[in-house]
Amino acid sequence: MKLLPTLAIACVITGCATQPPTGVQSVGASQQPPRAVGHCIAKKWADRTQRQVISQNTLANEMAMDVYVPGQQPPNGAAVVVRPNYQGSGTWVGLRASSVGGSDAMSDINSCL
Repeated sequence: MKLLPTLAIACVITGCATQPPTGVQSVGASQQPPRAVGHCIAKKWADRTQRQVISQNTLANEMAMDVYVPGQQPPNGAAVVVRPNYQGSGTWVGLRASSVGGSDAMSDINSCL
């Protein structure tokens, strides 16, 4: 009988983990691992803007991260959300903000996918 509550909790946690975060718009997906995608976006933004870019790991081993738009600060700043793909292998990328600073920033994101 103790197995049933444990199974129910596992199902709830799994269901929550398979949905994109609230308030995040999907940008695209990549077959590369999350670490590679997040580092690529951070490097392109830092090189283009010559400003510090903050990335924050949200899962161990850089399996998920938030890459903040240059000039933005954690925890509520505009950021690209990089997560393991919710529907298969690879990486899912979303955007938590109304704007990331123009078409150059979106071009940088798309080139890393």
